[in-house]
Amino acid sequence: MSDPVEHYVAELAAALRGPARAKSRMLDEIRDGLTETIAAHSDHGVPHDHAVARALREFGTVDELVPSCQQELTVAQTRHAAATLVGVVGSLLACGHVAWTVGGWQLPAAAQLLVDIAALAAELSAAALAATGVLTRWVPAPPGLPTLVGWASSTASVAMPCTAIALSTTSPLDTTWPSTGLTAAVAVAAHVVLAASARTCRECARLG
Repeated sequence: MSDPVEHYVAELAAALRGPARAKSRMLDEIRDGLTETIAAHSDHGVPHDHAVARALREFGTVDELVPSCQQELTVAQTRHAAATLVGVVGSLLACGHVAWTVGGWQLPAAAQLLVDIAALAAELSAAALAATGVLTRWVPAPPGLPTLVGWASSTASVAMPCTAIALSTTSPLDTTWPSTGLTAAVAVAAHVVLAASARTCRECARLG
């Protein structure tokens, strides 16, 4: 027979979306809490099977627990996606600035527009980090913030490969190909990282 506690935790895990570490930590805390509650009932002479059933009733059904757990994970995923966006775009801009300065060339207009879009998305995400951090002690985070960060990350992730294409098609490759190639490679890698983070953030926003 399967362990009722593990079945409960597995069912809860299947219903939740969020950062792997935060989700794993949350599930471990719930598992530990159930185990401690079962032990407390058993110490008072309650038969094990009854102690398990009582502990599960006290914790509530999975459906009852999901909303509060998902809300916490959604905030965690929002912060994770926002931090990823700020870090990735910031690194890309820094690498690009060095490459353009060393190469002594101006960023093409099309690529500059895409970089500006990504930078704006990063600024929105930086604000989201502040709104979901210590400020929540006094001001609740806006309810639409996870959706905003998810779409901002998606926009930036699309801008990354488009920037690479713009660079490769409009730059004077005879003199700038090393820096252009490096920047384009970083942009494509940034797209992969941001796209996965954005997708999870949008899923969390839909779930609550």
